[in-house]
Amino acid sequence: MNLIQLPKTEKELAKYFDHTCLKAYATNKDLEKLCEQAKTIDCAMVAINTVWTKPCKEWLKDTDVHVGAAISFPLGQSGLESKLYECEQAIKDGSDEIDYVIHIGKAKMHDWEYIENEMRQMVELCHKYNVPCKVIFENCYLDKEEIKKLSEIAKQVRPDFIKTSTGFGESGAKVEDVKLMKETVGDDVKVKAAGGIRDWETCKQMILAGASRIGTSSSLKILEEFKKEA
Repeated sequence: MNLIQLPKTEKELAKYFDHTCLKAYATNKDLEKLCEQAKTIDCAMVAINTVWTKPCKEWLKDTDVHVGAAISFPLGQSGLESKLYECEQAIKDGSDEIDYVIHIGKAKMHDWEYIENEMRQMVELCHKYNVPCKVIFENCYLDKEEIKKLSEIAKQVRPDFIKTSTGFGESGAKVEDVKLMKETVGDDVKVKAAGGIRDWETCKQMILAGASRIGTSSSLKILEEFKKEA
């Protein structure tokens, strides 16, 4: 793996962020504000529920900020056909990236054949449209061996990212989990840390552990803290 370097400028740090609004009670006003903030900081992506794909795509037109739809979010408890349908519809509506939640129950049952097939089909669908695919594990419900096994499957299937959490589970990203995931996949797959990342110090530790993308609703706060430290 390459030597990890921290971002040196606000612009570099902003490109780590998937600026997030995934609340059940989010309104048109909330999502438009999210997109305005995303444009201001020039982050990598806005992370949204699929129903907001079209309006966010419009609000972000003429920018390089991606629209990222969350599939089977946050529980992962929908069948593969449903996930594939939701994924393809989100892409047709304008999603530039996809984050999907695995069938966590199947992971707990150690039905690795199901998990691999689900991951392979989701990744193949995304890549058919040249759309990056991120696989959400929801690590708070998994033990270390299960996290490692999922990462090993990802190393074979080659999604673009594996991701720690939805932010809606019992806990969010942990540094030790990011390290484990990155050590397992190496340079073949990137790691996204998400859930509970609300300050620069936590964000910094996730990047040093191997995260290439940070999912957070606190992007502006983190950038302000980074600026003060710099």
